[in-house]
Amino acid sequence: MTLPVSDPAAWATAMNNLGMAPLGIAGQPILPDFDPALGMMTGIPPITPMMPGLGIVPPPIPPDMPVAKEIIHCKSCTLFPPNPNLPPPATRERPPGCKTVFVGGLPENGTEQIIVEVFEQCGEIIAIRKSKKNFCHIRFAEEYMVDKALYLSGYRIRLGSSTDKKDTGRLHVDFAQARDDLYEWECKQRMLAREERHRRRMEEERMRPPSPPPVVHYSDHECSIVAEKLKDDSKFSEAVQTLLTWIERGEVNRRSANHFYSMIQSANSHVRRLVNEKATHEKEMEEAKEKFKQALSGILIQFEQIVAVYHSASKQKAWDHFTKAQRKNISVWCKQAEEIRNIHNDELMGIRREEEMEMSDDEIEEATETKETEESALVSQAEALKEENDSLRWQLDAYRNEVELLKQEQGKAHREDDPNKEQQLKLLQQALQGMQQHLLKVQEEYKKKEAELDRIKDDNLQVEQLLENFHEKENCGSRLCASSQEGEQPLEKTAVSNPVKSEREALLVGIISTFLHVHPFGASIEYICSYLNRLDNKISTSDVESLMSRLQHTFRQEMTGVGASLEKRWKFCGFEGLKLT
Repeated sequence: MTLPVSDPAAWATAMNNLGMAPLGIAGQPILPDFDPALGMMTGIPPITPMMPGLGIVPPPIPPDMPVAKEIIHCKSCTLFPPNPNLPPPATRERPPGCKTVFVGGLPENGTEQIIVEVFEQCGEIIAIRKSKKNFCHIRFAEEYMVDKALYLSGYRIRLGSSTDKKDTGRLHVDFAQARDDLYEWECKQRMLAREERHRRRMEEERMRPPSPPPVVHYSDHECSIVAEKLKDDSKFSEAVQTLLTWIERGEVNRRSANHFYSMIQSANSHVRRLVNEKATHEKEMEEAKEKFKQALSGILIQFEQIVAVYHSASKQKAWDHFTKAQRKNISVWCKQAEEIRNIHNDELMGIRREEEMEMSDDEIEEATETKETEESALVSQAEALKEENDSLRWQLDAYRNEVELLKQEQGKAHREDDPNKEQQLKLLQQALQGMQQHLLKVQEEYKKKEAELDRIKDDNLQVEQLLENFHEKENCGSRLCASSQEGEQPLEKTAVSNPVKSEREALLVGIISTFLHVHPFGASIEYICSYLNRLDNKISTSDVESLMSRLQHTFRQEMTGVGASLEKRWKFCGFEGLKLT
């Protein structure tokens, strides 16, 4: 016998919570991976034979057997299963957090005690609200107990052995909507949301980077500690941050200016150390560059040897003894080795070119230094005078601060009634007179230094004017030389015809000469043009070949190979052509 199901999902939920394998209309399991030891909802313990209500739940049935409900015997009543051919009773949509069921079709003579006797097997009952019209509402302790109660929907109930109509009825169990259930469900959802927010907040706090340590407030004691830390290389960064925060907070005043000046001076003493560290790192970088260049040159030498092996194997003596497959592999290997060698060679040439550019920059700097020695000497003198002026200004500010402090102390002394009042006043007046005299002397020195600085600036302007006149004379001389050379050039052109017609062709000759000088065994015109096309796509093979054929003393074409492997290769013969010309 099969049991038809109107809502497979609800039926599977109920059967699963009862610990039975949920079956479909044809007796097939609805959930393929069903574990009878697991409940549908978390927190529901697995059903054991000792649990209450097990009498209404038959043992698990194999999948190949039909489902059939059995008769349930209670003390005061008997429950008869419905006809399995009838459709299951319809149920309303399950409210969220439902723990209350509606039970209809009760016998007229049914009492609350009989209802408790029937439904207490499904679980703990919290409350029963019975009506006079043969129905009631039952509230259970847990949600999964509602599914067990729905299993009894459709059963016919009979009180004792009586067949009276008032002692019989057909049970109809359905979900009921209760405010208490909804309130508890909402409270539970809010609690879960709070837990989720707390968990996310804890995760964000764990992933957040730690905040920097707080900077202490300025005091004389903390100032002395920071001053000691500034002298230590390992604690310098922390102390500098503290000093910067104090200055930005506005802790610098007339009383603390000297302390801050000493701390700034300590910070300035680290400049030399940092410059030395930079120099050591630059030295290490230069050594690493030199090491890399040596290693690259060694690799290039080995590549040249490998390519020479391939070329010697390609000669007629050994080439005829190899098979076709071996010849193909050797030619492919040779081509790959040549390409890799050319790439490495270009890299090495680029490194050397950079070094030559750096050397030329150094030479230019040396040449300019010889011309600007007088100017640099004047600039250095002016900078020294500026530094002296700054130091004198700082001394003036310090003396002014001390004078103001003395005035304040003098005012305090006037207020106090001490026996040695007159002596203290005299001492303070003498100190003030000495400070004023020293201040006048410092001001006179400052004026003298300013006058010297103005005089040096005037001398510097005169030297600049002389240098400009000198440069103008040099430019005039170079123009005269250029005009004389232009007058001589037409005669030379008429005497000798130049095979190089433009500056572009001269550049091409230089690049091809460098390329062939690196390839002592020569290179084909296609190989040369493929290299030139990297620099300019507009260069054609015919133009390059005509240019090289015009320069017979610079480039020479030779035939290499035998038979089918004949190849025309161009070689650089500029050193030999120089002797002939």
